[in-house]
Amino acid sequence: MSSHVDKRFEDKVIMVTGATSGLGKHAAVAFAAAGANVVAAGRREEEGAQTLTEMRATGGRGVFVTADVSKSADVAKIVETAQREFGGLDLAYNVAGIAGEAWTKLADYDEDTWDQIININLTGMFLCMKHAIPAMLKRGGGAIVNMSSVAGLGGTPGGVGYVASKHAIVGLTKAAALDYADQNIRINALAPGVIYTEMLEWGMTQTPGLEEEMRALHPIGRLGRMEEVTKAAMWLLSEDASFTTGATFAIDGGYLAR
Repeated sequence: MSSHVDKRFEDKVIMVTGATSGLGKHAAVAFAAAGANVVAAGRREEEGAQTLTEMRATGGRGVFVTADVSKSADVAKIVETAQREFGGLDLAYNVAGIAGEAWTKLADYDEDTWDQIININLTGMFLCMKHAIPAMLKRGGGAIVNMSSVAGLGGTPGGVGYVASKHAIVGLTKAAALDYADQNIRINALAPGVIYTEMLEWGMTQTPGLEEEMRALHPIGRLGRMEEVTKAAMWLLSEDASFTTGATFAIDGGYLAR
């Protein structure tokens, strides 16, 4: 075990959405451990309290805000909390998103599901940047990472809402990156393959053969681990990635290379 402690985000203030479970929660805890002041946000208060407990267990500093990213006032509250509690905002990791219930062909796709996915995955991403960027400009710049998916760089049958929203995030990221490239704000996206999260683990217990099926999609021969995605986000949000903006990185075990 290395004695090296990663404190490269010491005194940086970061907001992490979707922080009640999965990749968002994993990242919130990791950034707290790396010295950041973390404003974690999500819709579920109880799970948020658990994230906060885990962040503090690392010795890190953080707060949790109950928020729905599809609501502008809720997102404003996340940014206001960062400014009130920690004096400003430097970084944003926009993870919040849903896959939706309906996986059917387009003509049968439920319109309410479409609206819900677009509102959370796409409008939510737009609102997170809309509110975070002015706060970052007050600090002289910042960095943002938006969560897309391999479904943002390729199609998946039966998932038009999810695929459309994740493709849109790639375009949104490029356009926003160009808007602020000359103001010291870098904006990039991640496109993970299938990552082993609590939700996926549960799904696999419900569906025999799902794990083998998912693994077969990744030439590397396994599913991704949450820390592999978090480490990529940490690189993009650090000064190590100072010349990188407007890019989408696939963390996908070769999924898209087929």
